Amino acid sequence: MKLLHIDSSLLGNKSVSRDLTAAIVAREKVLHPGLEVIYHDLVATPIQPLTPAHVATRFGNSAPTDPGVLADIAAGDRYIDDLFAADLIVIGVPMYNLSLPTHLKAWFDRVSVVGKTFDFDDSGLPLGLLPPGKKTFVVTTSGGVYSEGPLPPFLDYQEAIVNTLLNFLGLSDIITFRVEATPTRPENIAATRVKIAALVV
Repeated sequence: MKLLHIDSSLLGNKSVSRDLTAAIVAREKVLHPGLEVIYHDLVATPIQPLTPAHVATRFGNSAPTDPGVLADIAAGDRYIDDLFAADLIVIGVPMYNLSLPTHLKAWFDRVSVVGKTFDFDDSGLPLGLLPPGKKTFVVTTSGGVYSEGPLPPFLDYQEAIVNTLLNFLGLSDIITFRVEATPTRPENIAATRVKIAALVV
């Protein structure tokens, strides 16, 4: 059994999302002895944004001759291979400016490839190509509170974007741990740890 673990926080060992994704991975190792973990720290090894040359080569609009572009596409293909190989997926998603970290968006750009991870059906609707049965755990963290209180919920693009992108690839079995007000309400973090410790999947 394989688990794909992705972190994207800039805060290193002070990161709540990193700490909680690590707790999920630790719990899954207990539940599944011999679990193989594939880890991508998208900050330590950042993914470069897509370039015109990358897109042109990927979709056959130019001859694939540039070694740098070919290496870039090969790296993206390895991220896709990791997605297909994983039985479990764990993703840390801190909120940056109401949305995703740049590093994580770059990862989604690399793994969202038509004909590989998604396609369109006869009516033009998107069709995820990842095989069914993959369980995905998402940890979202934010300094503010968007699920209640004075901040309007439409300001929170974080969870909706992540779930939409995962569904787009065919990942629908998603468990989300939403942790808000991380600097001021440590009890929210503690409560999430209890939920993670109770995982049985």
